[in-house]
Amino acid sequence: MKLLDQVNVKIKFLRYSDETAKVYRYWIKQYILFNQKRHPAEMGKIEIEQFLTYLATHRKVSATTQNQAFNAILFLYHKVLDISLENENINALRAKQRIHLPTVLSPREVKHLLDQFNDNIYKLITQTIYGCGLRISEVMNLRIKDLDFDYNRIIIWDSKSMSDRSLPMPQQLIKPYQDLINKNKQIHEADLSQGYGSVELPNALKRKYPNADREFKWQYLFQMNKVSKDPKSGVIRRHHVLKSTYSRNLNKAVKKSGIHKKITAHTLRHSYATHLLQAGIDIRTIQELMGHKSLETTMIYTHVVKELSEKNRFSPLDYL
Repeated sequence: MKLLDQVNVKIKFLRYSDETAKVYRYWIKQYILFNQKRHPAEMGKIEIEQFLTYLATHRKVSATTQNQAFNAILFLYHKVLDISLENENINALRAKQRIHLPTVLSPREVKHLLDQFNDNIYKLITQTIYGCGLRISEVMNLRIKDLDFDYNRIIIWDSKSMSDRSLPMPQQLIKPYQDLINKNKQIHEADLSQGYGSVELPNALKRKYPNADREFKWQYLFQMNKVSKDPKSGVIRRHHVLKSTYSRNLNKAVKKSGIHKKITAHTLRHSYATHLLQAGIDIRTIQELMGHKSLETTMIYTHVVKELSEKNRFSPLDYL
């Protein structure tokens, strides 16, 4: 089996996200090409350091991008080739780390943005992203079974951090969720009557529960209006709302709002964390709610809150 095929198999086995898989495959291929297509098993510390240094000095990549490349290489050696690099003490010229303060909206701006949507699925998606601090991939992959109305919680399975987490369900969204589920139920029954009604499942679950893809609880919460052909399997089924479709509707709302900030779905996630911190929620709890592996990632919001603090907003010009 070719090396990149081995990489694909291991990625699928570990159930990495499609985005992570794409990034890892790209950097592994770049690493091999940089070293004149030599097999990675024949290389090690020196070649890895040369490649990472090349990225920083010649390609001028950011620290984040360089770290992505390094993580991909570590994955290749540790998970695919079963070669340990723990004691290699790999040192390369690292790209300069820039601290970017994320764009956040005030609570007033969030409300004003939400008011620009009609009472449709895109508004509910936006409320869910902000109300639960979800990544766009997490909200799109929500299924009916992930909403627990008895305990008023939403379960996020196999997120980017490769760990599951439970989030409080916003009280004002309980009825809209229930109404949407009832609507989806009618659509699902109609799909079944027409010979459709299946939904994409992770490979392991499909093998374990071969008929689960037609059960209502596995259907996506935020569904497309029409069934379409799955490009992977060729099966005609109802998929979740596409990220591009949602982003297009979000951009329309942003333009209508007149808010002059760069706003994406992730801006709402940043705003969620910032507003929790401003409300006095401790940083460890926010880390768990956000699904961050490292507390350092969450700590950026302490800088945001400090920068937004009223006592830090002063200028000597105002005292003239």
